[in-house]
Amino acid sequence: MGNQQKIYCIPGFGTDEKIFSHLNIDAQLVFLNWLHPHKSETLQAYALRMAKRIEEQNPTIIGVSFGGMLAVEMSKLFPVKKIILISSIKNRNELPTQYKWVGFLKLNKLFPIKKVVESEFAYKIANKRLGAETPEEKEFANSYRRFANIEYTNWSFDKILNWHNQTYPTNITHIHGDADQIFPIKYVQPTHIIHNGSHMIIYNRADEISKIINREIEKNASI
Repeated sequence: MGNQQKIYCIPGFGTDEKIFSHLNIDAQLVFLNWLHPHKSETLQAYALRMAKRIEEQNPTIIGVSFGGMLAVEMSKLFPVKKIILISSIKNRNELPTQYKWVGFLKLNKLFPIKKVVESEFAYKIANKRLGAETPEEKEFANSYRRFANIEYTNWSFDKILNWHNQTYPTNITHIHGDADQIFPIKYVQPTHIIHNGSHMIIYNRADEISKIINREIEKNASI
């Protein structure tokens, strides 16, 4: 373990390190779980706070969904060896059009997020969009919603909808499912496509993703 390189892992919106539990990676995974955002904190300022927990120079960072967007923001703060995005986006061009309109019109400010978090009906809709199909996957997703912090949830939605980033490093590996309903692939230009993969590929297609990541680790080691 001591000779293994460290890879810093940022989970998806509202989740924690358990989202990475099915991966089998030839590296030491270091989990950067979400901090509670400060009031009116920008994503850039938040990225700086999260980045203070990274000890290495030129780190490799894995970001899932919103965590991938944060990884891209971190890459503007210091050089990175590699960014690995999973079920995420690289810039505003990959953000679905309807999300842009919701953010522009500030409709999320009117959204009754507390009622949604507490609604079993909303759970079913959200699970379908996530691609949570088995009882285990549904319970995994539902468990986070039941204990969701409303302030963090509102802040995160606002940052996703209003992400205006246009720049990202060239050393990105972008893994995406072609059945992703959160970030539909018609908007996204990934380097690797998981066929019939949903937004939950990090959890339910972990074997395929692990192989891709391990190949990237080997490539980086030879550079």
